[in-house]
Amino acid sequence: MAEIKPFFCIRPSQELAARVAALPYDVYNREEACKEVKREPLSFLAIDRAETQFDDSVDTYDERVYKKAKELLEERILDGTFVADEKECYFLYQLTMNGRSQTGIVACASIDDYLNQVIKKHENTRAEKEADRIRHVDTCNAQTGPIFLAYRSNPVLNEVMDQVKREVPLYRFVSIDGVGHTVWRVEDAQRITLIRDIFASIEQIYIADGHHRAASAVKVGLKRREAHPAYTGQEEFNYFLSVLFPDDQLFIMDYNRVVKDLNGYSVEEFLEKVGESFVVEAMGEKPYAPVKVHEIGMYLDGIWYRLEAKPEVCIDHPVEGLDVSILQNTLLEPLLGIGDPKTDTRIDFVGGIRGLEELERRAKTDMRVAFTMYPTSIKQLFDVADAQLLMPPKSTWFEPKLRSGLFIHRLDG
Repeated sequence: MAEIKPFFCIRPSQELAARVAALPYDVYNREEACKEVKREPLSFLAIDRAETQFDDSVDTYDERVYKKAKELLEERILDGTFVADEKECYFLYQLTMNGRSQTGIVACASIDDYLNQVIKKHENTRAEKEADRIRHVDTCNAQTGPIFLAYRSNPVLNEVMDQVKREVPLYRFVSIDGVGHTVWRVEDAQRITLIRDIFASIEQIYIADGHHRAASAVKVGLKRREAHPAYTGQEEFNYFLSVLFPDDQLFIMDYNRVVKDLNGYSVEEFLEKVGESFVVEAMGEKPYAPVKVHEIGMYLDGIWYRLEAKPEVCIDHPVEGLDVSILQNTLLEPLLGIGDPKTDTRIDFVGGIRGLEELERRAKTDMRVAFTMYPTSIKQLFDVADAQLLMPPKSTWFEPKLRSGLFIHRLDG
């Protein structure tokens, strides 16, 4: 059963929330992060990516960067940019993009639930990526970027959330990318008890996005336990900041692929080889996106194609039956020689938010062929996690992205 608890939140003052809220730290490279912080100095990115406060001679992972992050956070608490709530609360966080909304509960999840697989993952993490966030969380003594969790929709919890959303929000603003953000504070004791009890009856919760942040938060918690052998399990370092969404509100976009060359094949030879595993149909110059499972779009030499996987390559398996697996196992590896997509420099990945035009642009410039995928479903994600398996890299692209800086969880309470 899941322990999902309210927490003492550090958050922006109401008048500054829109300026503080920032996209996750890992959607920017250093140059982009510096440009964004220059545009908006109050952006939480200045704390999440404190190398923006130094010139390029200072390495992104220099000790001074983490100390600067802590310094900036403490300064902004002292100057009133952030305020500290005096009681433990939940929050509702609604994001609205292109006319559709999803509402999650902001809370703290237990590191023990992560370790015991009540909170389930579907991706591997890389130690070098974890190391950065471990140092950031440990130095700042705070979790600043929430982990995106999902659970199977619960009607009673939905009703509680609907009641809260009829009240006056704490924040309401639209970010520069057009996404609407609305936050309500849940401070009524009866509602807090009800929410906590409902989650205690939920047997599985899933990491949708933020695997590295989750793993890092857990490792910091375990480090603190070692340093405090008399810990009770109730200390704040035993929990990590999360936003939990019902599965029926989530929106997963396609996560597409571009490859640098045809691995020595001519176009005619390549299409013939593709035809061994797929029914190939030329669709012309108009961009084509697949409309169903086991269908893939391909852009090559100015022409779009529809590839429908033949029955013999459609495997009934949580991972091997995914479209991204079918593409990898029947085309990318055997034909194009992409053995390990995590490390092969001939392949790149393009989030669906960038549109089909970006795939065309890449195929005409630094790449040769593009593939557009039918989005992985939340059910497929749950099935993989329930089977204790892992998805191939770059299988899901969630939108809209949670903002950092709206909710901060102190590790010492």
